[in-house]
Amino acid sequence: MTISSSVAGGTSSVLAADRHWSDFWDFSVTADLLHYDFVLQAMLALALLGLLGGVLAPLIVVRQMSFAVHGASELSVTGAAAALLAGISVNIGGIIGAVVAAGVFGYLGNKARERDSVIGVVMAFGLGLGVLFLALYGRIGTGFALLTGQVVSVGVQGLAAIAITTVVVLAVLAVIYRPLLFASMDPRVAEANGVPIRALSVIFAILMGLACAQGVQIIGALLVMSLMITPGAAAARLTANPTLMMVLSVIFAEIAAVGGLILSLAPKLPVSVFVTTISFVIYVVCRQIGARREHTTRREITAAAA
Repeated sequence: MTISSSVAGGTSSVLAADRHWSDFWDFSVTADLLHYDFVLQAMLALALLGLLGGVLAPLIVVRQMSFAVHGASELSVTGAAAALLAGISVNIGGIIGAVVAAGVFGYLGNKARERDSVIGVVMAFGLGLGVLFLALYGRIGTGFALLTGQVVSVGVQGLAAIAITTVVVLAVLAVIYRPLLFASMDPRVAEANGVPIRALSVIFAILMGLACAQGVQIIGALLVMSLMITPGAAAARLTANPTLMMVLSVIFAEIAAVGGLILSLAPKLPVSVFVTTISFVIYVVCRQIGARREHTTRREITAAAA
């Protein structure tokens, strides 16, 4: 859904479709739109989603759960489709779908060598159910909105939902962070020291599922990875320090999320186009910086050994 489709009739002239290319980046349009409540709500929702993604992304990367993010996001669509059919809140259905899927991934895919196959099996079954629910609902096209997100129509209720989710996820993560990080970095040693590996895996998967469910409502199931994985992958190219990695990941996620929304206002393009592009550019730049550092380090070590 584009920005223009969500603006009331009185503001439709602001985003007239017959503008010339010279007006494509007219930031006076951006300044005007920033006065509308729905834009401010969308910006705050994306900022909260960026915070969630930035905090979780480094752990997702370290735990090699990128495919699980994709699976939880896709099965959030299944939950939302079931909610449509049942006549209940799509947000609640999406959360239930993502959390159930993530919990299954965390429990059955506790071991890295089993994780991908478990996710693939569960996701295929879940997507089949999603197609069935949408077909029974009678509006297959509704599924497209779930895949691409509806950030400009997030509303007060949607904003409250992501705010509550953010508080819950950050609170639980603060409690389990140290043993979770230990289990993520060296699971065998952690298990030998009595760390509850499987329980932590399930809890983290559920937290990830909650974040994915909110991401699906805002930027869509197909694009959640741009905020749930890419910032952490980019930060990992710059540092191995877990704290600094999380800080950088949050910064990258916020730049992509909020910056993507602001850039999308004037040209009347979907927010997701800019969110994914900014995330990708950040990752490429960080990858290049990391590669140069590694090259310099190897050269220094070689010179010292000579």
